[in-house]
Amino acid sequence: MATVRLALANLPFPASPAASVGDAVAAVAEAGRAGARVICFPENFIPGYRTTSRRMAPPEAAFLDDAWRQVAEAAAAAAVTVVLGTERIVHGRHRISTLVVNADGTTAGFHDKVQLDPSEEPTWEAGTERHLYTAGPLTFGLSICHEGWRYPETVRWAARRGAQVVFLPHFHEAEPGSYRPTTFADPANTFHEKAILCRAAENTCFVAAVNFASPGSPTTSAIARPDGTLLAFQPYGLAGLLVVDLDLDDATGLLARRVRDY
Repeated sequence: MATVRLALANLPFPASPAASVGDAVAAVAEAGRAGARVICFPENFIPGYRTTSRRMAPPEAAFLDDAWRQVAEAAAAAAVTVVLGTERIVHGRHRISTLVVNADGTTAGFHDKVQLDPSEEPTWEAGTERHLYTAGPLTFGLSICHEGWRYPETVRWAARRGAQVVFLPHFHEAEPGSYRPTTFADPANTFHEKAILCRAAENTCFVAAVNFASPGSPTTSAIARPDGTLLAFQPYGLAGLLVVDLDLDDATGLLARRVRDY
């Protein structure tokens, strides 16, 4: 039996871009102390997901390079693989991305968001490629926010290629007058948490969704088992790491591999 301990960084929206770096470094160190092999952060945790209400300036390349360096140093010190939601700049255009840092502090690569939400298209450029990554016995993939909710193929792509876990980093906060859940996948809530369970069951893999901690958030950080049941979730709005042990033998990928190509 191969068991892997994951940490999901269910943290508040950072107070500033500079604070996002310090928060990430502290969370990586905490994950190391908890014995986690991998920690995953929400979408664009560095510098923070830009919205019209927050009026954040686009991050500069020098800021991002220094932020990634600090996170890489923290990963090496804690011996933890880091899956960091971040922006990056490619040929002068900003992308929603995820930086994967190996446990020795080296860079495994970037995984860009390919399927942008329509509201994101004026701000960010879509990526063009998908990737798999490894951390010891774990093979994992990524489906960033809108991709995992609306494009189940993005999760299946990874599961068909051997991913036992697909991370779903996202940004999802309450809107005025919206339903405020207290239990996971409440029928009165939006479809999003039901989709987490479906993506896992459709592909016989674990799905680990990671959101910011915020009052009334429609989704929280959670892990679904390969049979589509809930393994664990973070209480809504409660900041902290959700640390969970996974039995990778449960993630067979059977249903993902059986799909027929037409």
